[in-house]
Amino acid sequence: MTLEKKPSFLTDVATLFKVRLGCFVVLSSVLGWLVGAENIDIEAMVLLSVGGFLLTGASNGLNQIMERDTDAIMSRTKNRPLPTGRMSITRALLLSVSAGIIGITGLGLLNYTAAILGFIALILYAFCYTPLKSRSTLCVFVGAIPGALPPMIGYVAATGELGVEACALFAVQFMWQFPHFWAIAWLAHDDYSKVNYKMLPFNSGLSNRTASTILLYTLFCIPTSMLPWALPTGRPMVGDIALTVAIAAGLGFSWYAWKLSLSLDRTDARKLMFASFFYLPIVQIIYVLDKTAI
Repeated sequence: MTLEKKPSFLTDVATLFKVRLGCFVVLSSVLGWLVGAENIDIEAMVLLSVGGFLLTGASNGLNQIMERDTDAIMSRTKNRPLPTGRMSITRALLLSVSAGIIGITGLGLLNYTAAILGFIALILYAFCYTPLKSRSTLCVFVGAIPGALPPMIGYVAATGELGVEACALFAVQFMWQFPHFWAIAWLAHDDYSKVNYKMLPFNSGLSNRTASTILLYTLFCIPTSMLPWALPTGRPMVGDIALTVAIAAGLGFSWYAWKLSLSLDRTDARKLMFASFFYLPIVQIIYVLDKTAI
């Protein structure tokens, strides 16, 4: 009989901060920065990356502190450091607050607007989205706001401007949040039901109505992804190639949502979730490659 190896302290910190999610957030923030930047500034990119990563870690840490009791009930989260007792609440709070302060300071060294947006993201995620999960299906809408702020923060960090261009990047990631969230919630429905988390639309479970809503919001991603090309100022951020790729990616993304609407099967929900991981970087990378001078 072999004893299961206890995770190291660094592994527990990585779990508390959700390192993989943090890297994804940093990627979208850096791509937003590259859309707005005229020149590559390595120091600025490092500040943005480190600041965004620590701020995301702080948000996730505070989230896990508040949800430690429900995390202990769900299969997917019961082995996290707080519900198992491997990490104390005091240590988790110290790590999270410290990461938040350092992260906001890093963004503030770029400009104050980026720091303020980062602070808003932390507050909304930890103190609005987190407690709302057990109260209302609106939690996904609220959670989509901080989830969509990284590319806006990146663009503002590069340009110092909070205008329609930054809002267009925000809108693209905001709309993406819904099918992304709901695909994950479909897969985790049994766990979420144990703690009464209301993560699926209308709180209607794994139903035709839920799947049809997911498909509708996935289709909404297509016109939303066209916004950087169709700015109301008449000065597009991106060219026709980016427009074409964004539409094609949206159609591919929607195909997986359509498949889920037909089958209502976990396998198709998982495929939709993985499609969401590919869709957003593809769209944001093509914005960078085909950006125009504005």
